Amino acid sequence: MLNSIESNPILNRLPKHLLQFIKPQNYEDYSAIDQAVWRYVMRKNVDFLKNVAHKSYIDGLKQTGISIDSIPNMYGMNRILKDIGWAAVAVDGFIPPNAFMEFQAYNVLVIASDIRQLEHIEYTPAPDIIHEGAGHAPIIANPEYAEYLRRFGEIGCKAISSAKDYELYEAVRHLSIIKEAANSNQADIASAEKKVEDLQKNMGEPSEMALIRNLHWWTVEYGLIGTLENPKIYGAGLLSSIGESAWCMTDAVKKLPYNIEATFKNFDITKPQPQLFVTPDFAHLSLVLEEFANTMALRKGGLMGINKLIQSKALGTIELSTGLQISGVFTKVIEDHGNPIYFQTTGKTALAYREKELVGHGTNTHEKAFGSPVGKLKGINLAIEDMSPRDLSAYHIYEEKTVTLEFEGGITVSGEIITGKRNLQGKIILISFKNCTVKHHDTFLFKPEWGIFDMAVGKHIVSAFSGPADLNSFDLITHVPSSKTIHIKKTSEQLKLQTLYGQVRDYREGKNKTISRTKVLEQLMDDFPNDWLLPVELYELAFIGNETKLCDAIINHLETIKQNKPEVGRLIDDGLKIIAEKSMAIDNRE
Repeated sequence: MLNSIESNPILNRLPKHLLQFIKPQNYEDYSAIDQAVWRYVMRKNVDFLKNVAHKSYIDGLKQTGISIDSIPNMYGMNRILKDIGWAAVAVDGFIPPNAFMEFQAYNVLVIASDIRQLEHIEYTPAPDIIHEGAGHAPIIANPEYAEYLRRFGEIGCKAISSAKDYELYEAVRHLSIIKEAANSNQADIASAEKKVEDLQKNMGEPSEMALIRNLHWWTVEYGLIGTLENPKIYGAGLLSSIGESAWCMTDAVKKLPYNIEATFKNFDITKPQPQLFVTPDFAHLSLVLEEFANTMALRKGGLMGINKLIQSKALGTIELSTGLQISGVFTKVIEDHGNPIYFQTTGKTALAYREKELVGHGTNTHEKAFGSPVGKLKGINLAIEDMSPRDLSAYHIYEEKTVTLEFEGGITVSGEIITGKRNLQGKIILISFKNCTVKHHDTFLFKPEWGIFDMAVGKHIVSAFSGPADLNSFDLITHVPSSKTIHIKKTSEQLKLQTLYGQVRDYREGKNKTISRTKVLEQLMDDFPNDWLLPVELYELAFIGNETKLCDAIINHLETIKQNKPEVGRLIDDGLKIIAEKSMAIDNRE
């Protein structure tokens, strides 16, 4: 996939399984209407945001190669982003949350390359290049924020999802796609909205991924910074929404101090946010992130951690106190007095140490399942991992010895020791038995005829997290989205309007100065009387050229549009205001 985009050292570090989400940008697919939408939103945003956005925003636009007049080309962005240690890739709409976070962990911005329709110019629930490129990219020029984003990705991609999370992700993705698609009917949209609503009401106990996505939403997407009385915008959702960026600054939106409580505040992507959280500075974001990370199974492990993995029904990893990592789909845990004493996976399992698969202990060896006791031996204070060679010999934990190991909680392992593996500190991390029987009281957990029993060694589960320890242990290139962004073939009328937009763009850029803008206006009035954006662009050219007669004709036409479509009146007025202010600024400089 990287063959179809311009790579850089950052992109070259991406693991193979993330490449499945990348798609070519296909810059030539952007129409002149798309370019006009980008230009209008960016001009309006920059005009408004220069006073209310965090100071890094305007500087960041220049540093990251984001043009006001043209949709950014990923090739150009990557050439500039590499200077600040980042890169960007194009994707199709929403991608799974873990993958999204993992891209961030590698300093890669995920950019949905489609752009919103003119009808949704103020806000779209679907990720688009205005949101991703003009929202996320500029702020990462701030080093402290960029590190927060990277660290968020690093921690977030280890968050454990519930089985329902993925179902909700697919439902939200589908809803965002059909709400943005031109030919969607209201019944389909209503049905998709109801599905999302029903799922949200029946999610049960929120998973780690659900909670950390809340933090992501209230910071990266919809965050404010500064004081409650005078906040500035830094969240990409606000920076890219010409409607909500102004709305959020009013008293209608409640401002709350940002803290760990934001974890439990859910959001609705289809509606403006009724409240927002204000962080005093970017450093505070990292403090709250670390506070949340301390609650995750990633750092707490234990019975809670493995139970989260079981509930997720997805590939995950536990790490024992010896550093041994077991990756697979966990299906069972036996507990005693609140402590896990035996765990079980079902299906392909791999063992690793320090994120590197142990030789001979990949999924080919452990193809069907893996189970092992965890904890200390009964009546012995010294854990196996802490025993010296002399201690091990004294307890007959030695090659070719037949031994019965009785663990606290009633797990017994009886068999002939074949060999063991040690970690770099010399601690035993794995003991292999033949002719082995494993029981929990009277229940068989492993029988001799099943082959070699590899017993993981560790007195505690110190960590549990989503995904495998060694990314190469499993085939992770499996993602098939249930729905893809809808691209409707344009009608002859749409192509005709697109041609008019193209002519005006060519005139403005000096590619063709022979085009009659008066004729373009006449054609618009005859064939597309309700299109408002192109008349605004025509007015700018006429205004700059002091063409009073043409200006008056355009203004009269725009007034008619406002009467016929009052909902676009404010958009027209804002466009004209920016043109006047820009002209005034030029006059003052002269």
